Amino acid sequence: MVNKCLRHFLTMQEYSSEEILYLIRASEILKIQYKTTRYTPKVLRGKTLAMIFQKPSTRTRVSFEVAMHHLGGKAIYLNWNELQLGRGETISDTAKTISKYTNGIMARVFSHKDLELLSDYAEVPVINGLSDLWHPCQALADIFTIYEYFRTFKGIKVAYVGDGNNVCNSLLIACSKVGLDISVATPRGYEPYKLAIEYAKDNSEKTGSNIIITNDPKEAVMKANIIYTDVWISMGQEKETERRLKVFPPYQVNSELIKVASENHIIMHCLPAHRGYEITDEIIDGPRSAVWRQAENRLHTQKALLAQLIL
Repeated sequence: MVNKCLRHFLTMQEYSSEEILYLIRASEILKIQYKTTRYTPKVLRGKTLAMIFQKPSTRTRVSFEVAMHHLGGKAIYLNWNELQLGRGETISDTAKTISKYTNGIMARVFSHKDLELLSDYAEVPVINGLSDLWHPCQALADIFTIYEYFRTFKGIKVAYVGDGNNVCNSLLIACSKVGLDISVATPRGYEPYKLAIEYAKDNSEKTGSNIIITNDPKEAVMKANIIYTDVWISMGQEKETERRLKVFPPYQVNSELIKVASENHIIMHCLPAHRGYEITDEIIDGPRSAVWRQAENRLHTQKALLAQLIL
């Protein structure tokens, strides 16, 4: 029986602008509280989050596990291949079984269709920890980071340069939901997912975001307040390495490219970074880098999300 009533976090498109802004405010409160007192309200005491990983992870695993600990709950790491999934049990049966033991499921998968199937049959909230199409938890931390730096979304421009991957897709949704302008520059043939562009343009009609998709990195970065990049070769794309390394060098974020950005710009990267490829050392380690705060903020936005979904 498919459950249509549960609230999941799969793409962020299913959340209103008001709900996303609420999560941003909650993230800020939780972060300030933790930074000043080293305490987080134990609102998930006695609750358990199942974390299913089909792909390896550093930030997603650690941030979710620590987030549940801060909130008084517990997180259980489950490797996809060590579950009965690896021996042929259906995703629907797995979802129904794990739902009987836990209060929420976070899954990091290759195919977004697997995540949708998991959410269709789960009896507890399902959170997308990353799929081939979307990375909404990262995007939530991204816009929170931007808010921390600029204290507004109005009149702020994000430039994403590189591969139109899952991070780019979710960034398009997140920016357009809160009124950030976003300009995406990718090589021809590596543009964002068409549905992500459609969602962003639909959202922009309500929020006033300016959405630009181009193949010119300098056009994208022109007067941008945020320059964002990600790896050129994502997990599962290793066979494309040779071809991608020929196509992407003009999209490297380096000292030459950022010359056309706004004077008050910051640099963002969701990590892990392949230094010397999509970004140079002097940029990621430079004084305008927001990369480490961006990584830290995964913890605080996920605490806000977990407290909202699992309570």
